[in-house]
Amino acid sequence: MHETAQLAGFVAAHGIWCVSDGETLTPLLGYEQPDGSRGMERFVADDLADGARAGQHALRSNQHGADRAVLVVDGYLHLDTGRTDALIVEAVDHAGGRSLTLAVPYRPRQSPAGFAVYRPKFIEVADVAELDQRAVAEAFFAGVESHEQAAAVWNDHLDQSL
Repeated sequence: MHETAQLAGFVAAHGIWCVSDGETLTPLLGYEQPDGSRGMERFVADDLADGARAGQHALRSNQHGADRAVLVVDGYLHLDTGRTDALIVEAVDHAGGRSLTLAVPYRPRQSPAGFAVYRPKFIEVADVAELDQRAVAEAFFAGVESHEQAAAVWNDHLDQSL
């Protein structure tokens, strides 16, 4: 699951980099092949929901024959403070049969206070022991840091208030 969490961090960081300029993220699938090579695919559609459904299908069906894959879509998260924009990150370890879902809340550039990235919120970590969840979080952030340009945007706009 460590490698899957790292890939999730990398692809989530890429998504944050994309939305930092004020645009809505086109659903994005990142995947890693058995030989370690990586690829990305965007799901462009007139309706973002159609693109998200196509991405979901690609993630679940493992159309690339990947060991692990991550789908990132732009959406919303409901927190105690209300509804906020968020990237929803679904990661699947096809080789190990485990998965995780998290959200990376953010404040859009168009808001009066400007762009911000909030702490990720783990929604579900399937088939991972409670003690391993800390290691999964560390691997996720290692993946974020491995995307040099995106990590700079993430770190420059980090707001730990949520």
